[in-house]
Amino acid sequence: MYEPESESDVTVFEGGADDTAGQLADETGGDLHLAIISGPVDDFAEKANRDGVDVIHTVAHSEEFNHDVYTQAIAQLYDKVGPQYVLAPNSVNGLDYAPAVADQLDLPIVTDTVGLETDGETLRANREMYGVKVETSVEIDAASAVVTIRSAEWPIAEGTGDAAIEAFDVEIDEDAIGSSVTGFEEVGGGDVDISEADVLVSIGRGIEEEENLDIVRELVDALDATLSSSRPIVDNGWLPKNRQGGQSGKVVTPDVYIAIGISGAVQHVAGMKGSDTIVAINTDPNAPIMDIADYAIHDDLFDVVPALTEQFQ
Repeated sequence: MYEPESESDVTVFEGGADDTAGQLADETGGDLHLAIISGPVDDFAEKANRDGVDVIHTVAHSEEFNHDVYTQAIAQLYDKVGPQYVLAPNSVNGLDYAPAVADQLDLPIVTDTVGLETDGETLRANREMYGVKVETSVEIDAASAVVTIRSAEWPIAEGTGDAAIEAFDVEIDEDAIGSSVTGFEEVGGGDVDISEADVLVSIGRGIEEEENLDIVRELVDALDATLSSSRPIVDNGWLPKNRQGGQSGKVVTPDVYIAIGISGAVQHVAGMKGSDTIVAINTDPNAPIMDIADYAIHDDLFDVVPALTEQFQ
């Protein structure tokens, strides 16, 4: 959250200290405040203390994410600061509480934005539609709004900041909490952590059949890489959950990411867009993955993959 020159000119940002909220704070002429809710808030606050952040509010209530705790805490922070914009990540958790916050505060909401800019009292939010084939601009002609932002669309803020860290004593109505975390189930599938890999070879539904994974494994061995996949492969049971990259799997940033037969759905792209070099192999030249690839190979993977394997063996 932030408190600038006037009480009504405030941005609230929950999540990480990236350039999104900083950009919006600069354009509105205000300071940037972050809200850290639940878990080891002091540790999180120290990590989030980056250049451009003015105040970090910590809410030390519950160890795990809880919809009702987040909704109540953000609403009370909103009342304290009087924010103009409330920014939240377009993540599973963010999409859980952001609509509830907007409803409780009677604010308009725009989700899954990939660009933000202000023009006086009007906020313009860019969104992608129809499988990332069309970008639209939404104008929010309101004094305040809730916006969720897609990860990996803005660079992460660098440098250590000197923000004031303030504990916020939120008054949580325990009777209004309708759920709680009772435990966690570990994801099986070995000790491979795809988020630590330098080179990832990732396969999508274009592989067609499970037995066809063998030609991809040969390329993985030739490159001394790690095998990962998009969600459909895991949903089919062809690879374990810990091999899934993307927003609903693991966010990965390898030196080289080779996407084979992956169309590039929004959720997948959000989890791998930070890779240094992206190579895409797809028969569809208009697949969204081709737009973000550094090297796009428009051809049949069953011809390209064996040729690459032979080249690198």
